[in-house]
Amino acid sequence: MSRAAAMKSLAECRLYGFVDAAYLDGRPPPALAEALCLGGADIIQFRAKDWDAGRVLATARELQPILREHGVLFVVNDHPDIAQSVGADICHLGQEDFAPFKNVRELERPGLRIGLSTHGPDQARRSLAANPDYIAIGPVYATGTKPGAMPVTLDYVRWAAANVAIPWFAIGGITLQNLSAVLEAGATRICVVSAILRSPDVRETCRVFKERVLEGSTGAV
Repeated sequence: MSRAAAMKSLAECRLYGFVDAAYLDGRPPPALAEALCLGGADIIQFRAKDWDAGRVLATARELQPILREHGVLFVVNDHPDIAQSVGADICHLGQEDFAPFKNVRELERPGLRIGLSTHGPDQARRSLAANPDYIAIGPVYATGTKPGAMPVTLDYVRWAAANVAIPWFAIGGITLQNLSAVLEAGATRICVVSAILRSPDVRETCRVFKERVLEGSTGAV
């Protein structure tokens, strides 16, 4: 039996990948998770917006030991109970999911960290007041994962770089072609969905993203 790798802190994480049910294209989630881990993802979110809770739970149970073996932080989207029950590190919530709460500790999930999506400075300020462990900044560019969302542009990335003192990740439409602009705007951590999951070689594309982020980021919170 292989030994689990040491887990990274959020502050050490640079590349945030996804096992997204909308981008499986017939591939089993564990195979995608393995490829992302081998490609250098530091943190991976399992997101399945259209699946019922039972299917999410079953798949999360499959993914958890894979990520644990590689020392990759495991995030479950939308389901704090499932995240806690499978031993995930973090639950990620959108603004609409977190709206009933004023503080992440009100979720009453001991040991479970919380990440929040934000779409502008005002949301970021309110979210930071709720004491999350990280926030996501986006969508920076138009993205198929959020087809109705207006891009927040690089201006929000610059704002975050100047004002956010906890780990934050730029997300939304980030590709290898526009990555340099995102890093130059001040991002040191990025989330990537389709540019990796729809690439011909998930592991290699992940590796290239990670290399570029490490080369292009000049420091981090």
